[in-house]
Amino acid sequence: MTDQAVDTSIPAGPARTAGAEQPSDVATVQFFGRERELRALQEDIERAGLDTLAGRKAPRARVLLIAGRPGSGRSALAAELARRLAEPGDYPDGVFRVALTDSGGERVPAERTARRLLDQLSVAAPPGAGEDELSELVREAFAARRAVILLDDAVDAGQVDPLLPDNPDCLVVATATGPLTGIPDVRPCTIGGLDAASAVSLLARTIGRVRITVDPRAAETLTEECGGQPAALILVAGWLASRPGASVADVTKQLSEQPEGSEQPSGTRPLARAFRLVHDSLPPAAASVLRLLALAPGGLADAHTASALAGCSVPAAATTLDDFVRLGLLRTDPADPEQYELPGCLAPLVRAMLEELERPAEIQLALARMLERTVRRLQACRAVTDPEDSPARRRLAGLPPSLRFADPESAAAWLRVREPALVASARLAVRDGGLDTLARRLVAALVRALAVHRGTEDAAPVLYGLHGLVLDVAERRDLPREKAAALLNLADLDARTGRTREALARYRAALDAGRAANDLYATGRAMESAGGAYAELGDFSRASDWYGRALAQRLGQGERADEARLYGRLGAVHTYAGRYGEALRNWRASAAGHRRLGDLPAQARALSEAARVQEYAGRPQESLHTCREAVDLARRAGDVRLRAALELRLADTLDRLGDPAAARLHRATADRLLEEDGAACEIRSTSLES
Repeated sequence: MTDQAVDTSIPAGPARTAGAEQPSDVATVQFFGRERELRALQEDIERAGLDTLAGRKAPRARVLLIAGRPGSGRSALAAELARRLAEPGDYPDGVFRVALTDSGGERVPAERTARRLLDQLSVAAPPGAGEDELSELVREAFAARRAVILLDDAVDAGQVDPLLPDNPDCLVVATATGPLTGIPDVRPCTIGGLDAASAVSLLARTIGRVRITVDPRAAETLTEECGGQPAALILVAGWLASRPGASVADVTKQLSEQPEGSEQPSGTRPLARAFRLVHDSLPPAAASVLRLLALAPGGLADAHTASALAGCSVPAAATTLDDFVRLGLLRTDPADPEQYELPGCLAPLVRAMLEELERPAEIQLALARMLERTVRRLQACRAVTDPEDSPARRRLAGLPPSLRFADPESAAAWLRVREPALVASARLAVRDGGLDTLARRLVAALVRALAVHRGTEDAAPVLYGLHGLVLDVAERRDLPREKAAALLNLADLDARTGRTREALARYRAALDAGRAANDLYATGRAMESAGGAYAELGDFSRASDWYGRALAQRLGQGERADEARLYGRLGAVHTYAGRYGEALRNWRASAAGHRRLGDLPAQARALSEAARVQEYAGRPQESLHTCREAVDLARRAGDVRLRAALELRLADTLDRLGDPAAARLHRATADRLLEEDGAACEIRSTSLES
């Protein structure tokens, strides 16, 4: 019989009773057996591949596959292999682990998997990047590393192949139910249940040796009833640990009496029977909480999630979750002890029990409660950053203490750790389809919280996905105003990352949606942004046309600040196109608009651009006069940096006019101003960067 093993990192300890034997610390990770499989896997690393036999250097990382049913310990074996390989320094760049199947049993999109790897590598990925671009970034990131990549629970080769580094110094360890057909030179290491000795060791670690020693034959029979599956053994051990008076024979008898579940594959029946045993032994309220945890986004829950799902208090929910950990039904998150994870092998069983025993209306109500609680937590997370006397802080003071945050730092830490679960909540709300109003509120609250705590630049990849969710809801519900806003936000992120043509298409779609909603702001911004996209593409004729349309709308609405800005944008594109007469007229109109608004610095900048156009047009004397006018405005505005920049521009103009002495005086003035201000400055064109 082969050596077997199991990772018992799931805490499942007994109740502490007087006089009872105390097992080892349940939080300690122990790995039993599987030495034969580990040796075979390590030997497979050194085995000559097809390329080596053909006399070629291996072009890609070696792939090891551990195949087995969910609950067989395949992930634990992969983690132990990765740990042993990394410990001696063979792979000094560490182990990087991602799951390829989510808690609902659906395959994780390659784009999301690649982003998770890039996040672990601290490599920035552009928002909205496609699967091919992100996969290439992953391969580039691992090109100079010697690391182990653990791809857990792969559905097929199509998920694994895009993530394989073109670097034979890296090693990929994948787990799956069956073979990964399509990836060459991969031999699966297929694992089954644990052997009796390893299984009994697992039981003894959780419940102590006394009950094993009293009836060793019953212990062996119990392992056979569990099919040697680690997940089933952990559940049964947790059941025994919570009942110090029960014997191994008792649980063996009860387990054998559980229905076979003929509709399930034979390999999954032991785990299903063990789960039903534990579930049916729970108090009704706790059993309901367990079933409702199938709704937890991403399989992640905390006390607030459980409280909202079950409609109970937060302390009661926290106690129930801790009980589930001791029973082996949940495990804690090392990064956040207050967050719990439903093991992937149990998720389909919990969901099946939910659908069997809970009414659809109750499920929908529980989901709505959970999402509403998430919205309130996100609102509190953002509001804590506002001033003490702000309306948001006053509303925050009215929330229950359990929903509030003590300070911005604790709110930011909560958001950082819970971000995966929060994003999963948003996806869940949108996918449900029956809670679209709540979904829109949730996404809006998450966007605001991320923008406040992380900043829009840092959070851009996450925000891109959230705006896409808003667009999905808007299109499904035929909400043109929300559709226009989502398209504008997505287009802005596209433009910022250099996907200008994609941005342009979205700006034009946003214009159509804005017109359908009769939203003047959205249509005006869409036309102005389309002009900017055309300018970025170098199509200045179309850029001026779109800026002109936006300006016409602003003129009709009497929005003077927007008018002045758009005149400047028109002046910039006309300048780039060499239409200096049009450019000068628009820059002067922009300066006049800023003058009416009383914005002296903006008026000075517009005049400085007008001076630049006059110089391009071969009218240096007029340029000199306009530039002096801009300097005077900057002086009156008290803007030292702007005045220094304009003094330098004036000096350059005087040099070209053949007056070096006057130019030196203006440069000296600029140097003095910069010295007083203590910083360098420059005057930038408001053309394409504005």
